[in-house]
Amino acid sequence: MKLEQGQIWKKDGDYYRIVHWARMSIEYKHMTDPETKEGTHHKVTKKEFCRLIKGAELLGVPRREA
Repeated sequence: MKLEQGQIWKKDGDYYRIVHWARMSIEYKHMTDPETKEGTHHKVTKKEFCRLIKGAELLGVPRREA
């Protein structure tokens, strides 16, 4: 699975949305409720983010326009 900007991951009742995707880093928003969209922003390396979402379920995939 490729990481993309806008993806939403769920793990143990927490939600992680990729806000900005870069070559070596990921900025994500940690939320407890994706409906309110309230949460805290974090910036980590891709490796750290992959460890964080290990075993998580992908909920949302951004749509691509033609």
